[in-house]
Amino acid sequence: MSSPAQQLPPGWAAEWNPEHQRYLFIETATGHTQWEHPIAQQQPPEPSTSPPVTTAAQSHHKRRQYAAGQTQAYYGAAEAAPDPGYVAPGLQPQPAGGQLFTPGLAAENQFQSQQTQAPGQPHPYFTQPLEQPTYLEPYDQQQQQRSNYVQPGVDALAGQFGQMGMGGQKQFQLYTTNLLTSPPDPHELFKPPPEIRLPPNACISPSPYANAEPSYQRCTINAIPTTSSLLNKAKIPLALVLTPYRSLKDGDDAVPVVTDTVIARCRRCRTYINPYVQFIDGGNRWRCCMCNMSNEVPQLFDWDQATNQPGDRWQRAELNHSIVEFVAPTEYMVRPPQPAVYVFLIDVSHSAVQSGMVATATRTILENLGRIPDEDGRTKVALICYDTSLYFFSISAESSMLVVSDIEDVFLPKPTDLLVNLAECRAPLESLLGRINDMFRENSIIGSAMGPALQAGYKLMSAIGGKLVVLSSSLPSVGAGALKNREDPKILGTAKESGLLQAASPFYKTFAIDCSRAQVSVDMFLFSQVYQDVASLSHLPHYTSGQTYYYPAFNAARPEDALKFAREFGDVLAMPIMLEAVMRVRASRGLRMSSFHGNFFVRSTDLLAMPAVPQDQSYAIEIQIEETITTPFVVFQTAVLHTTCYGERRIRVVTLALPTTTNLSEVFASADQIAIATLLANKAVERSLTHKLEDARDFVHQKLVDILVAYKSSMTSGGAGASAQLAISDNLKMLPVLVLGLLKNVGLRQSGQIPPDIRAYAQAMLTSLPSQLLIPYIYPVFYSLHDMPPEAGTVGESGVIMPPPLPLSSERLQRYGLFLIEDGQTIFLWVGRDAVPQLIMDVFDLPSYDVLRGGKITLPVLENPFSQRVNAVIQKTREMRRGVYYPHLYVVKEDGEPALRLWALSALIHDRADMLPSYQMFLTSLKEKVNST
Repeated sequence: MSSPAQQLPPGWAAEWNPEHQRYLFIETATGHTQWEHPIAQQQPPEPSTSPPVTTAAQSHHKRRQYAAGQTQAYYGAAEAAPDPGYVAPGLQPQPAGGQLFTPGLAAENQFQSQQTQAPGQPHPYFTQPLEQPTYLEPYDQQQQQRSNYVQPGVDALAGQFGQMGMGGQKQFQLYTTNLLTSPPDPHELFKPPPEIRLPPNACISPSPYANAEPSYQRCTINAIPTTSSLLNKAKIPLALVLTPYRSLKDGDDAVPVVTDTVIARCRRCRTYINPYVQFIDGGNRWRCCMCNMSNEVPQLFDWDQATNQPGDRWQRAELNHSIVEFVAPTEYMVRPPQPAVYVFLIDVSHSAVQSGMVATATRTILENLGRIPDEDGRTKVALICYDTSLYFFSISAESSMLVVSDIEDVFLPKPTDLLVNLAECRAPLESLLGRINDMFRENSIIGSAMGPALQAGYKLMSAIGGKLVVLSSSLPSVGAGALKNREDPKILGTAKESGLLQAASPFYKTFAIDCSRAQVSVDMFLFSQVYQDVASLSHLPHYTSGQTYYYPAFNAARPEDALKFAREFGDVLAMPIMLEAVMRVRASRGLRMSSFHGNFFVRSTDLLAMPAVPQDQSYAIEIQIEETITTPFVVFQTAVLHTTCYGERRIRVVTLALPTTTNLSEVFASADQIAIATLLANKAVERSLTHKLEDARDFVHQKLVDILVAYKSSMTSGGAGASAQLAISDNLKMLPVLVLGLLKNVGLRQSGQIPPDIRAYAQAMLTSLPSQLLIPYIYPVFYSLHDMPPEAGTVGESGVIMPPPLPLSSERLQRYGLFLIEDGQTIFLWVGRDAVPQLIMDVFDLPSYDVLRGGKITLPVLENPFSQRVNAVIQKTREMRRGVYYPHLYVVKEDGEPALRLWALSALIHDRADMLPSYQMFLTSLKEKVNST
């Protein structure tokens, strides 16, 4: 039998590739390379020409043929040919005329021209001229990320340069930074991750959406080491950070939905077809990018069921988008899709009523009934109130309250009328919500039977599943799950403190696992004026993929408290939720998911059970390299099978392709400091619960030292000896200050003054916030308002223009100034003691600094430009990030209340505070450790 080299059409050559043990085919005129055996090219038809297939039956028997090498006569010569005005050095101009479309290369020049800016032109997302300090406005602008981060397919010339011995893949450039002489620049945190540089022809689509955006899925390293020894040498953790259901803001692209229920999956590893597979056998089969298995293309893959006409596979969303949703066929359903179910458990004890929580909660539910997802008219709702007894409500034209005082053996007094259809019972439900606060206005009972109330809610909805929404103003004190006040100031700041962060009763984890099995998720809204054991109660959301919200010392008499809770609670009610979900992450051969962090229950080795998935919840998954990786790139694919709250079974698939490398410098140059910090936050919280808080801090600190030592010994001339520098790659230069921010965060900070409830809530956020919210939570944003540029606070092309961020140091505070500090949860407005009366008048409508009061406020909008600009900055700060959080605004006077001043100053993490080092002290200690290692 003749060799492939003897069977080539004119203009092609074959070269044996020893690494892959196969022939590489080269088009001699262009230098284009491919693995598939070429066939003689033919002049393609015009793009509009359709195959002569007229019926579905004919299309089933006479399959459309695609040329080997994944080529298709799809684009005309003008779109597919390179720019005629540019010829690569040393190469001959390409011949004119038509050529076959190669997915991943065609239209690449057009895509690049759209992505390339003219020299000297400011980027459209920079909000000020480049001579001034610049601020990239939103944290994760989609288009900015695509232009800098996503490169599906590589420049066609890369393949040509590869044949000239110059390498077919653009190499990462490693730049070293001396941390001791490079102060942290907050602008760095607004940049996209290191670019993903895939090898030529890795992707079959020229689409700019063919690789996952980092707001959905990002990796700590964007060039995967081929061996575990190389990864260990770098000391950088390998992990994925996922937010598969991030919320969409104005201008965001919706996730495309494949509605024809034609789902192509690998027979062996069950990977979903994606832009990184290969079509073979004339397009009749596809090769899996994970395991190389050859699979048949479904018969209906090339058929448009909407028009009942032949379809073009290259237009299918799953071949052009890394994030896609499939409408699932019946084989993906164990039962018919469940309706959305909301059961509200409302604490009506004396403290709950007196704080105004009951009135605010019932009014918010009433006002947001129309926002609760109910497009299909199947959503069900129930209300249960509790103090030391349980109060059920039969919601009908003749609504009545049923009281159950026996909390030892909970039962449902009238099972049929308690859970009702929202649309059908809207009027009686509205009437009931308007009366609940009056029913319990004089309630003097002190105590909480939250555990029995949870059991009642579970019995009511366990046959269906859904969301339990718990509103509590006091420590559970009677019945199942009763807790005692274990707050002890003497053990705060000691080794025993971590015990306060663990659940005091096994009831909450056991009950949470029962809920997970029954597809019941729990959200906790906690309002206590005193100790409430957030650590124990947050176990319920943690294991049922819910969320914890905490409002310490809530008092609805303060309008700010009522507004914050009403805004957040209303947004939670209106949020689309994904029901009865399971998530699995697959990866290319040689990679394995080793540990999981986030709010879910691990049902089997790698299957994560999530009864109801809220938007903007983040997960971190660590990865192990089990065997040497031999492929030029690897693929990670997250698949979430869920029921939408509108009653449709779907699969959301997120695909991320990353190149592999044997080069240690590329591992460092491609590391993503935001993803690393997100992972370290999750691992630190986990360690604080299994060990001690001090161990968690030591772990994070040592991880940073290990990375610095590895970089110094491998990438600098200093080697193993002492060095006057503290070197790190330029793309990781903000990692030390992020680690310092994490160590100074309330969730981990060394202090004897942090109440355990506050610390437990901070830890719940560290393990659930997406990176876009987590990074400012550990490294706040700091603006100077009194001297902000004239355009700051005005509306530009991309919305309100923000001031340039400052380093988090009190050296920037001026006695006559007005400053804003925010961490995504709280906004501080710092007013210097020498602020001129005109500034106080313009912002606060008060005659002087002396009459200004510090504390929680609502800032007035006054009839002057400066007031309107300051309010616009504050409003933009509240809106620019994803999630339901509505930060409180505190006015902090420079000589005001000491506790409030210290709280605001603790956000300036470059400064020394209490037992915590300044940034310079932190770097000095790092340098000493690195040099002594």
